[in-house]
Amino acid sequence: MRKMRLFIYGIAMLASSAATLSAQNNEAATMTKQGIEASGAKDWDKAVTSFRRATELDKRYAPNLSAALQQRAMAYVGQQKFPEAETDLTEALKLKPDDEGILSRRAYVELQSKDYDKALKDYNALIKSDDKEIKYFSTRAYILQMKNDWKGALEDTEKVLQMDPTNADAQTRKRFLSAKLNPGPTPVVTPEGPIRRGQPQAGKPLPAASAPVPSPAG
Repeated sequence: MRKMRLFIYGIAMLASSAATLSAQNNEAATMTKQGIEASGAKDWDKAVTSFRRATELDKRYAPNLSAALQQRAMAYVGQQKFPEAETDLTEALKLKPDDEGILSRRAYVELQSKDYDKALKDYNALIKSDDKEIKYFSTRAYILQMKNDWKGALEDTEKVLQMDPTNADAQTRKRFLSAKLNPGPTPVVTPEGPIRRGQPQAGKPLPAASAPVPSPAG
């Protein structure tokens, strides 16, 4: 009799768990639908909130949350709210740690904030993942220049010129850095950075929140 009671109790617990899971799936699907609609309307705050709740209930919706965070971050960049953008991109990167595009966008935001130490760390990671990308070396050269690391900046600049001998920015930077390392009587003009304020560097297009919404029964 005791075994029978335990068996019935176990069945009841499984039924309760299944009902809870079904309710969670329904809520996740609803929140995801709301997030997609909010994304379409560019209401990034609502989209992030909706996708965050959906992800808490069902981890498969994490890519949607990452996409919404990136979209909101770029909206913040347009408003020059760089700390807020960096926070969103850091959260998105936690969801997709190996995403080069997210890391590149965060590095750009750090550069705009003139947080050269953080930007340098991110560009080091970007170069480690892709040592054939000219813009990474060019931007790191600029960061090292701003940190008065003339030698390191020149090394990166020369790498750029090895890959693209006609690169005008690198040619100008090399003259400047060579003059800094070997001062002469003629002053040189300080070259600008390769990335202008308000113009994020080119890269992969931002992801869209487009994961399918399962039916409530699913």
